[in-house]
Amino acid sequence: MLHLTPTPITLWLGISALILIGVLAVISWRRSPHRRRTAILESLRCLAALAVVILLWQPEWRTTLHPETKPRIAILWDDSKSMTTADAPLPLALSDSSAVVTRAEWVQKALAADLWKPLQADGANELIIQPIASPPKDAAPLAGTDLEAPLTTLLDKETNLRAVILLSDGDSNIGQAPVAAAQKMRLRGVPLFPIPVGSKTRLPDLDLLTVAAPSYGIVGENVQIPFTIRSSLDRQVRTIARLRDESGRERTKELVIPPNTEIYDSMLWRLEKEGAATLELSIPVADGELVASNNSRKFNIAGRPERIRVLVVETLPRWEYRFLHNALTRDPGVELTCLLLHPQLGPATGKNFITEFPSKLEDLAKFDVIFLGDVGVGSGQLTTDQCALIRGLVENQASGVVFLPGPQGNQATLVDSPLSDLLPVVLDAEHKTGLPETLASPLNLTTEGRKSLLTMLGNSEEENPDIWRRLPGFFWHAPVVKAKGGTEVLAVHGNRRGKFGPIPLIVTKPAGSGKVLFMGIDSAWRWRRGVEDLYHYRFWGQVARWMSYQRNMAAGQRVRLFYTPERPVPGNNLTLNANAFDPNGAPLQQGNVAIDITAPDGRTQRVELQKNDSAWGAYAGRFKIDLPGAWKLRASVVGSDDKPVETTLFAQGVEIEKTGQPARPEVLEEMAKVSKGRIIQPNQLADLVKEINALPEPRPLENRIPLWSDWRVLCALVGLLAIFWTGRKLNGTF
Repeated sequence: MLHLTPTPITLWLGISALILIGVLAVISWRRSPHRRRTAILESLRCLAALAVVILLWQPEWRTTLHPETKPRIAILWDDSKSMTTADAPLPLALSDSSAVVTRAEWVQKALAADLWKPLQADGANELIIQPIASPPKDAAPLAGTDLEAPLTTLLDKETNLRAVILLSDGDSNIGQAPVAAAQKMRLRGVPLFPIPVGSKTRLPDLDLLTVAAPSYGIVGENVQIPFTIRSSLDRQVRTIARLRDESGRERTKELVIPPNTEIYDSMLWRLEKEGAATLELSIPVADGELVASNNSRKFNIAGRPERIRVLVVETLPRWEYRFLHNALTRDPGVELTCLLLHPQLGPATGKNFITEFPSKLEDLAKFDVIFLGDVGVGSGQLTTDQCALIRGLVENQASGVVFLPGPQGNQATLVDSPLSDLLPVVLDAEHKTGLPETLASPLNLTTEGRKSLLTMLGNSEEENPDIWRRLPGFFWHAPVVKAKGGTEVLAVHGNRRGKFGPIPLIVTKPAGSGKVLFMGIDSAWRWRRGVEDLYHYRFWGQVARWMSYQRNMAAGQRVRLFYTPERPVPGNNLTLNANAFDPNGAPLQQGNVAIDITAPDGRTQRVELQKNDSAWGAYAGRFKIDLPGAWKLRASVVGSDDKPVETTLFAQGVEIEKTGQPARPEVLEEMAKVSKGRIIQPNQLADLVKEINALPEPRPLENRIPLWSDWRVLCALVGLLAIFWTGRKLNGTF
């Protein structure tokens, strides 16, 4: 049956247009010497005009489908993994005792009860009972609960649906929002009666949520393993975190976990050998804890021997420079180059010394870290162009720069140079040469500093604060006003405060692809007192490795590859960054970089990286991690015969469907409200039958085809106009 829905304006416009076209057709017919042919053409004109006007009135072709079966009631029950959580008390309608069972057991008892028989009394309704969100046989971690798809499928399949009963915990974690299916049910006149199963409060549990370990570390050095634990226990817990490798070597750390909160902590692990190793971090099951499966996590980390290329630029050979030079020279993992621009004697010469700043990009691009001492922009020091090169190296090539100001105040000239944005602090222009101290002043670690690997001078985080308290103080500090936004302050002046609070003296910040460190004292060499090189060498070695970490994630002769996040989880988009070089070592100007990716299941794909024309041989791209496990990456310059850079990243298998999580009845309540149903609490099961019996019979299904937007109608109209126009040409009428 055809239904029209014109507005008053379109109705009268259409009628007026039809009358006008009809009058013009009659006049044309009367004036034509070939009345028969003209009558046919004008009839086609009027027919086309009538079709256009009808389409303007939004016609719909409606057909009504009368059901041939009895009204049906669908009972859907959630069969997902979260339903194995044991937090569902049995109501009196299902059991004489108030025992607490799993949500799945609760559902099975409800399905086996006699609650549903009245719905089938006298053949009034047919019942459809089926599970939803059943986990796959291989229990893939990406499996989850989709409440929207089963309801939509049910509506498409059933033509005589009276109501839907849903037994679920409301935990929908994949697919579209469940309320979308509820809206479709409302349009069909099918109400939803959800029955929430499970407790709204979390089970007593300690959950090791994440382990954010780096992808690699230096053999013989400590790496920091951060982790997060969430407690839903109502009491404080004293426990032990245990980190163990495949050989049985382990480290432990005592933890105090407050009730109902998350804690962030970390452990140090020393890498003893090269190659990948599998570690496991675990915490014991606490008294009263009901879920033990989430108390441990395994992850992989690779040990590598590294050689970090460092450039130190200084003017006067002050004590800080001399001991820094010794520390980096004696570090077996560091290849040191020095540029000493003495204001009176000129550039120094000797082993590991160069006499001028690298003038070519390929010469500068080899350095992983640059230390800028008491040096600035001026005669006999750095030029503006050289500062721009350093900035480009940090931002585009993932290198690091360390600012080490001194009492000459030369670094104050960097404020007006291209390095200005890299400085993580605001300097006081009135005290360019810094501020002296009459008494030795200590450095106080901030909260971030106590957790940072840069400031970790002990073998454990417990002893680290004591070590810093015992360190000799400093007698001079840089004229720092405050730290800039987006920085991380690791240590502050222990005795002085400025108008913005404690004076920040050790500050870090990211800069493009690289990192920046500001060290506002020149007395780190005094940390050798009584302990020789124990803390001094360790600190600068950690600085060099931290600054160059990202740059050396995967490095070869022609390509250097790094990516974020380091520990992706399935569903994350991985950002790939690469720096490419020509055979001479200069940043690649012409050419493409491709990444060949092998998934844990053996699938392969190639990602062509996009070149950043404003950067030095920088390329970037993205792809999606969809499986847990080891992903192999091979980066190469397209068309090059050089050996590709290979690395492996490990995607942590985070299960979407978890046990022990609280139920989400608010999701079910919203679905019921939208569909014009009602949420039924477990103690109201007897009222469910009354609610459904009071519903009217399902209304016949009505199928609507909007003709005004149907392509077939449009084709017919175009064909009609083509016939009319062709007929006019043949009739000789223009």
